[in-house]
Amino acid sequence: MYLEAKETARLYTLLSDKLGTDTTEAMFKYIDNKTERSVEATIQTLATKDDLAKVKYDLSKEISEVKANTIKWMFIFWVGQVGATLAIILVFLKK
Repeated sequence: MYLEAKETARLYTLLSDKLGTDTTEAMFKYIDNKTERSVEATIQTLATKDDLAKVKYDLSKEISEVKANTIKWMFIFWVGQVGATLAIILVFLKK
């Protein structure tokens, strides 16, 4: 929640009358510092468009590598199956 300048000035006046100027200024500085740290922490945890693009690129690259590896192993399996089938056929033809 953001306070407008007029509301902030009124709050400062009310607090400085009750608490004193030094205490009110210290309180406002504390709130400002706490807010800045909170915003900075939030900014550091947010993902940017570049971060999302990098993740998307890395994921696409990983998926393509997995697909290529799967196709390679499928080919090896098929060659083995064809070889086994031919061997069985040759054994039956020799008898």
